[in-house]
Amino acid sequence: MNKAVTDAVELLKRLIATPSLSRDEARTAELISGYLAEHGAAPERLANNVWVRSDGFDPTRPTLLMNSHHDTVRPAASYTRDPFAPTVEGDRLYGLGSNDAGASAVCLIQTFLTFRTRKLPFNLVLAVSAEEECMGENGMRALLPALGHIDMALVGEPTGMQAAAGERGLVVLDCTAHGKSGHAARGEGVNALYIALEDIARLRSFRFERESELLGPIGIAVTQIEAGTQHNVVPDTCRFVADIRTTDAYTNEETVEILRATIQSDAVPRSTRIRASALGAEHPLMRAARAAGRTSYVSPTTSDMALMPFPSLKMGPGQSSRSHTADEFVLLTEIGEGIAVYENYIEKLALEYGKTLG
Repeated sequence: MNKAVTDAVELLKRLIATPSLSRDEARTAELISGYLAEHGAAPERLANNVWVRSDGFDPTRPTLLMNSHHDTVRPAASYTRDPFAPTVEGDRLYGLGSNDAGASAVCLIQTFLTFRTRKLPFNLVLAVSAEEECMGENGMRALLPALGHIDMALVGEPTGMQAAAGERGLVVLDCTAHGKSGHAARGEGVNALYIALEDIARLRSFRFERESELLGPIGIAVTQIEAGTQHNVVPDTCRFVADIRTTDAYTNEETVEILRATIQSDAVPRSTRIRASALGAEHPLMRAARAAGRTSYVSPTTSDMALMPFPSLKMGPGQSSRSHTADEFVLLTEIGEGIAVYENYIEKLALEYGKTLG
């Protein structure tokens, strides 16, 4: 392994050994900030988010955000090893957060350190954020205003170093059908359960007029239902939950209003902040990905891309299928590939902006 890969692996081991569950990432924030400072950068911190600008930052040039997260989910109950003990066995490095998204974070850190003093046709901002796993108030949502103007983003998540050009958004609707209670034997009342079933049938067959070129149709799935208190009472309320996977064809707010107009039940969104992301095929981020030999696809999972109001591409070492699983691991060779691809990608992106590296 070359020095950058060796340094990345050692930093990842330190991160694994430092618990950083969502909303409790202060120790890894301190570790990352200290590491960047030791290597000549001047990091800043907001809550448990750490960010730093490249040298010679020029506000007249476009700015690329390089982002990954350092928080983790709680370890699964079925772990057979200590989740906070970094262990290398062959090519595997085991530990909680090794794959999601520690490997991406350390590879982006090394790539930023490599390029931070080089002349590029765009600025670099590295942000290693907190609370990604819970979409918390003090993660990317709090950090974005502090970063200033951002033109585009490279988001590090485990994608096998392929280019995720988009991901669907998410709106969860809590729906309530209203009826009137009555005695079941006498056929009295208005059965809220039947109203809910009619609405569920409408949602099941509903099709939006517009469809995303990249993400396809909006997905609607009713996933929970609850009604009634006893067998002989007609229920006056029925509650059900609809999982809506949104696209860039409509805003989340537009999607909610269209569905509200389609059903009789009340529909209240839990949140509208998890938005779809779709990157155009001719955006420089995508052209650079093709030039770097990356295959594009639509990601089935969400990330902090959902909070970014600017073009973004998701790409990082590791495999999404390992995320949130017991005995999580990443391959050492994947870390080496991650740094090599990231470096090549930055060079290709610089060429897309019509300049060569200094």
